[in-house]
Amino acid sequence: MAHVLVVHHVQGLTDGVAAFCNRLRDAGHEVSAPDLFDGQVFDTIEAGLSHVESVGFQAILESVDRAAAEIPVDLVYAGFSLGAMAAHRLSQTRPGARGALLYHHGDVPIETFGNEWPEGVDVQIHIAERDEFREEGVPEAFVAKAAEVARADLFLYPGSSHLFMDSSLDGYDRASSELAIERTLEFLG
Repeated sequence: MAHVLVVHHVQGLTDGVAAFCNRLRDAGHEVSAPDLFDGQVFDTIEAGLSHVESVGFQAILESVDRAAAEIPVDLVYAGFSLGAMAAHRLSQTRPGARGALLYHHGDVPIETFGNEWPEGVDVQIHIAERDEFREEGVPEAFVAKAAEVARADLFLYPGSSHLFMDSSLDGYDRASSELAIERTLEFLG
């Protein structure tokens, strides 16, 4: 079984993210999910972004780095939206990554954290087809580049909800979320 570091999205460590972590645990995986916002949960993406701006994006990344440093390097990194960017960075830059699960990650090119994807670090990207934060062609290019050295899959889901996998938010899509979790468990298996 895998050890997965899950990094929450900009609205915080919501009940929906916690439920996702529990699904992985129920399947036998070890899961670490640091709370980067010290218990704060935000009602909207905009409120969460305002918090990140007040704290500083670099401070958030440093919090993720500290959490990762407390865990053995043999990890699968998973993240939702803002957290997917952190998981992407750690997967690409921290030695020992076993894989990357990037949810709602459609606007950050693979080159953001280096020109090469690490050999053998498999990756999945899960995103809504019409996600407002998806930049046309960016996730496709990411997967094409990663596929040169690892297994890389892009899964597009119907709809436009940015955080469709978070069961505690209004944009939750049960059918798409269940399919994404099924694919996640296959990846971890």
